[in-house]
Amino acid sequence: MATGTIRYWAAAKDAAGTAEEPFEAATLEELLAGATAGRERLARVVGMSSFLVDGDPVGKRAHGQVALSDGATVEVLPPFAGG
Repeated sequence: MATGTIRYWAAAKDAAGTAEEPFEAATLEELLAGATAGRERLARVVGMSSFLVDGDPVGKRAHGQVALSDGATVEVLPPFAGG
């Protein structure tokens, strides 16, 4: 089990009610399940988001296959508008 920080940006930050919080999880899938439990609005935003783990894009990899290490930083990036 790894510990680290999850950071929320834009709409995810608004839905979470915080910019960041600590986590304890082994995979990205486990982290997201824990972070969104009982937080329906955040779950909707997270479902549309992309993710960075220690600055690396997760892309289309299965979240259950993305292992987290101690001290990891996971960033939740909802779709952005603008140009």
